[in-house]
Amino acid sequence: MDLHLTPATATADERAAVDELLGAPGSGWHGAERDELTHRVARGGRSARDDRHLLLPALHALQARAGWITEGGLNYVCERLTVPPAEAYGVATFYAMFSVEPRPPRVVHVCDDLACRANGAARICEQLEARHGPPGTKLGDPQGDGSWTWLRSPCLGHCEAPTPVLVQRVGPRARDHEVVGVEDADAVDLEGTLPGAYADLEGGSNGEDGGWPAPQARGDRSGLRLLKRIGVVDPESFDDYHAHGGYAALRRAVELGVEGTIREVSDAKLLGRGGAAFPTGVKWKAVAEQPEHPHYFICNADESEPGTFKDRVVMEHDPFALIEALTIAGYATGSEQGYIYIRGEYPLATRRLRHAIGEARHRGYLGEDVMGEGFRFDVELRRGAGAYICGEETALFNSLEGKRGEPRNKPPFPVKRGLFGKPTGINNVETLLNVLEILEIGGAAYAEIGTEGSTGPRLFCLSGNVAKPGLYEAAFGVTLRELLVMAGGVTGELRAVLLGGAAGGFVTPDDLDIRMTFEDARAGGYTLGSGVVMALNDDVDLVDIVLRIARFFRDESCGQCVPCRVGTVRQEEALHRLVAERTIGSRDDELALLDDIAVVMRDASICGLGQTAASAVQSAVTTLHLFEEARS
Repeated sequence: MDLHLTPATATADERAAVDELLGAPGSGWHGAERDELTHRVARGGRSARDDRHLLLPALHALQARAGWITEGGLNYVCERLTVPPAEAYGVATFYAMFSVEPRPPRVVHVCDDLACRANGAARICEQLEARHGPPGTKLGDPQGDGSWTWLRSPCLGHCEAPTPVLVQRVGPRARDHEVVGVEDADAVDLEGTLPGAYADLEGGSNGEDGGWPAPQARGDRSGLRLLKRIGVVDPESFDDYHAHGGYAALRRAVELGVEGTIREVSDAKLLGRGGAAFPTGVKWKAVAEQPEHPHYFICNADESEPGTFKDRVVMEHDPFALIEALTIAGYATGSEQGYIYIRGEYPLATRRLRHAIGEARHRGYLGEDVMGEGFRFDVELRRGAGAYICGEETALFNSLEGKRGEPRNKPPFPVKRGLFGKPTGINNVETLLNVLEILEIGGAAYAEIGTEGSTGPRLFCLSGNVAKPGLYEAAFGVTLRELLVMAGGVTGELRAVLLGGAAGGFVTPDDLDIRMTFEDARAGGYTLGSGVVMALNDDVDLVDIVLRIARFFRDESCGQCVPCRVGTVRQEEALHRLVAERTIGSRDDELALLDDIAVVMRDASICGLGQTAASAVQSAVTTLHLFEEARS
């Protein structure tokens, strides 16, 4: 008996896709994307053969070329990167945008998450299922390139639009994905294209003619600080950005020096805008003081919280601002290498950031000698692949290193031991954007904006049942009522507002005068989270919304720790029993079980996903008394 198994081999097309990224075997680093990924070793403290961190880009290349990751293609990637096949397979199966099973050349992902469900996404999915069969059904020409399939998708980060649809296409010259918005299932044809009655999100969602309001606070545009360039500056023109004050903040940082720059950020009392509200100046100072080198600085652009799209709008329409702000962070923390980890479902933002990085490097604003000022900083853009958990900072580190996106235990904290085991700073897009304003007007002046405990402007994502959904900027201290007025008011009779997204909580129409500040949120038992403000009227099935939240966390749990892996499943099961009136014991017994599950997940989960997975459910029970209504 022949006990030797011959491993599957890659096709010529699959090899070409990987070689285009990595360069021909044995030739060193000479791939098509070398301008983005060329600094993987320089001053990185890693071996030139330690290329595992290129695993995600290589898997993206395979997926885009063939439509799925074959065994032969995966073997070739493992050979090139010296990664054990079992580990590479574990990575490929972790991310929702990758498939290790055959897929048609076009895959249509239809968002059916919270904001879209409030505006008819469930109806669109029902229409698609009635016409074309359940999700995953192969449609069109089964033998040709015209075949396609459709899948239900979690939030695609275009909550200000009609139901967004992500289209993944296959081919060496095709854009591997794009996002459009559809009003109904008629816009999805058997070719997998979306002709006629759809709104093209690729051109940007900030034009009044596009069907959505410009991403700005209503009224006096001169009051805008974070969004002041959007709709004014060409996002693909370095010269236009420079003419509108671009890179003045970086020059100011160099004039102040490292300590002066950190002092301005500290004086501004800037708190992180990703949800944790950690003082930015404290984080930067801690990284800068670490004696071990190299240091890294990461922009967390894996914005995946349902209802959140603020970072996407900034990246699409003001990409040079993010590059400048990240460069300032790198300078202040002594980091020579930066990364932007961008959500895989953001095609336009990815293209524009890639262009902006190339332009900044070409003009001398990234590289070995930034602006001729004697410091080195460069940026690599890395795409995620559909994993909400990678918004957690340590899971993001693992993903960047070519591993499954599973969180790490803390301590050690990232400022001491982060990416590649080195000191690492990390902020999200909105946090970094505030640094430009701080250096323009000074930390003390910035601290005068907003409130004592919540300084500066804040971006809010208004969605759901409002007349003008979109991105709005307001100073901290604005009330919920004022935000809803900015968005044109609620359409229909307001029943509840979800604050902070799926990991947040509900407030009622009696709570519209609450102030949107960190201190008020702590005192009032609500959360600002990532800036989600989702209005839900009395036409929305709130029980369906809560069930969708529970399903979201069940699906997105990485499964690493038992409290989250089991708790999210048990939570969803209990909710379904309540809705079906098939409770274990009485209704109160079932609600008590939900409380117990919530406590265990909050107290024993490794990361914030499990710790907040029950927040909105508990809020629905205690604030909205939702399941009392469902039973009655």
